[in-house]
Amino acid sequence: MSGVTGAGAAGGGPIRVLVVEDEPLVAIMLEEALRDFGYAVVGPVENLKSAIQLAATERIDTAIVDINIDGQVATTVADRLMERGIPFLFVSGYARELGLRYRGIPLLSKPFTFTDLHHAIERRLRGAPSGG
Repeated sequence: MSGVTGAGAAGGGPIRVLVVEDEPLVAIMLEEALRDFGYAVVGPVENLKSAIQLAATERIDTAIVDINIDGQVATTVADRLMERGIPFLFVSGYARELGLRYRGIPLLSKPFTFTDLHHAIERRLRGAPSGG
């Protein structure tokens, strides 16, 4: 695999990916795939309170945020990541309009392949526009 996977994060270690996903099976599959690609996984977290806390304080290089966490829209998590300048992408099982603030944030529709996920993460880490 090419690109930014593995070493190369700001701290010199593996790229740290926050995973915000409330479906346990999906979270486990994401965690395994990300580790296989050489990323260090933060989480996965399944509730907004924990996700907001980690997005505001944890050392992370990028994030994968499910738009719908336990019936709530995860825009507060997105806002924390944007405030810190951390690139991220949304994932969702259904299309949802989040407004102009988030229009530059990539949305990966479920189901997606892990190769698609990997490529989306690499594009975000290379500096694709994040909106806002």
